[in-house]
Amino acid sequence: SWKCRLSSRRWYSRRCVRGAMKGSNGHIGTVILDLDGTLVDSAVDLARASDLLLGVHGLAAIGVAGTRRLIGHGIANLVDQALSSRGVKLDAQGLSAATERFKVLYAQCIPDGSVLYPGVREALAELQAAGWRLVVCTNKLEAFSRTILDALGIGGFFDIDAGPDTFGVAKPDPAHLVNTLPQGKLTAGHPAIMVGDSEVDIATARAAGIPVIAMSYGYAKAPLATLKPDAVADSFSRVPALVARLTTEQAVAIGGR
Repeated sequence: SWKCRLSSRRWYSRRCVRGAMKGSNGHIGTVILDLDGTLVDSAVDLARASDLLLGVHGLAAIGVAGTRRLIGHGIANLVDQALSSRGVKLDAQGLSAATERFKVLYAQCIPDGSVLYPGVREALAELQAAGWRLVVCTNKLEAFSRTILDALGIGGFFDIDAGPDTFGVAKPDPAHLVNTLPQGKLTAGHPAIMVGDSEVDIATARAAGIPVIAMSYGYAKAPLATLKPDAVADSFSRVPALVARLTTEQAVAIGGR
């Protein structure tokens, strides 16, 4: 059975995000980054919380492999699918209660089993040094995301850490991405690139009109080739070069109109 340490952290939502004061001055554009499956492998902690919740309901664990297939659509969906995989379908009230219970369990587990993918820290530093403004856009609640980023030592790279509770919208709604940009919209002269790993990330970027880089090691359910991102990277160390390439291609396309 999973054992998670109790956390004394105080959970809160940083709605006055740091990027609100920095604006776009001094930045050449914004790179919008997904969290789970892109920056961080969080499957172990999510599996711990999922299995603890299933145990509360007297159900068998699904483990890391089972949980990994459920990541990407937010906590309520993960809880619903985890219970459904064991033959339990709750009504709206029951699902809401189970989701709240999951949040408590997950808060006790993070960030013990969450780890950065190789090359993440170095590539973020490279992007920042090149003048890019970095933000996180995740379907994980903002407080959970912030705790993981800070614990892994990369929280300081990001102007905004936007969860579904930050702006009241969640991927695949393109407003989730767009609200992380300066002035809350796409503007001429400030390119934006999305880096993600899943169908949700690619669909959201497409809907927002933003080029997207897909990480091949993440939690996508379908082959990336069928999703047609603008670029695919097998290692996060490749991201800075791909961001530069897509920005150049974007500028050429606009100049040729």
